[in-house]
Amino acid sequence: MMSAPIQPSYRASSTPHSDAAKDGPETIPTVEVGSIIGTGREAVIVHKGERYRLRITANDKLILTK
Repeated sequence: MMSAPIQPSYRASSTPHSDAAKDGPETIPTVEVGSIIGTGREAVIVHKGERYRLRITANDKLILTK
């Protein structure tokens, strides 16, 4: 599946995690799953040369597997 690179949007986290609490507000990349998966139910994500499968289950949950 070849497509244009995903451009994440950035927004300040409304519930910072513990590191952000120490260092102040943090900006977390936010990507809509539809921009990765498109109209299908799964996509392959490559991280450090390893392939991972992101899929939407029958219950509309996300699962990432190696």
